[in-house]
Amino acid sequence: MYDIKEYYEAKNLEQALETLAADPGLTVVAGGTDVLIKMHHGRIEKARLLSIRRIASLAGITVGADVTIGIGPLATFTRLSRDEQIKENLPILVEAALSMGGPQIRNVATIGGNICNGATSADSAPTLFALNARLVLKSKKDERIVPINEFYLGPGKVDLLPGEILTEIRIDPADYRGFGGHYIKFSMRKAMDIATLGVAVTCRLAGGDAFADVRIGLGVAGPTPLRCREAEEFARGKVVSAETIAEIGRLAVKSTRARTSWRASREYREHLVVELVQRALKTAVVRAGGVEIA
Repeated sequence: MYDIKEYYEAKNLEQALETLAADPGLTVVAGGTDVLIKMHHGRIEKARLLSIRRIASLAGITVGADVTIGIGPLATFTRLSRDEQIKENLPILVEAALSMGGPQIRNVATIGGNICNGATSADSAPTLFALNARLVLKSKKDERIVPINEFYLGPGKVDLLPGEILTEIRIDPADYRGFGGHYIKFSMRKAMDIATLGVAVTCRLAGGDAFADVRIGLGVAGPTPLRCREAEEFARGKVVSAETIAEIGRLAVKSTRARTSWRASREYREHLVVELVQRALKTAVVRAGGVEIA
């Protein structure tokens, strides 16, 4: 049994913000896949829930006049994996969406919940880090936009103020047009397992044989998702080669803060970073219009 003390269901965003402003202690729930697990394990007792799952305005996927992509937080992973605009412009996000749980979970779980849960193992997080996603956070009185790399404050902690709801995930055209990308989820089992490591790499080429830009997002390589800034800086302007890619993989480890857990040792995770960053980058190069690197 789930210990639910109170349950409210908002009909629209305005009602949700009004309700949350009056009672900031409510837990916002959409698909509920993360919240129910916390309740099941006793991490939330006498839950007081505010459901936003029926707010249609938060479920859309749009491409604006300036080609900025807007993703509603209530978009499920199934919808993300099937949406034509996402498939055309952000195929790396499709890969991440399809790695999330099984079909039943993907039908219910939302990208907004995946982010706001604050877990370093969130399947969408490394890709959104590599895409420089921006998060629109709205309260009854204010609205602010926070880069996703500043949103995660610590294990399970995010920069969501009392009374705020995530209303949109934005990705600018400069962060996806001309880029190739690849997401790799490494887990101990083939299906429905939490990531031992998540690696998202995007790149843009200059002249077909040099890196104009490389972005590396990692999950479960530290207490929060992270970017590999030193490796990214090294890559910029370098000729695309097996040697360059190998050095990028080695440098990526410097940004990690992996730990030993029952899933894997710190040393094994660091080894995975080196190998999987190289593998993902080689695929990203081909998808960005470059030649295959052995």
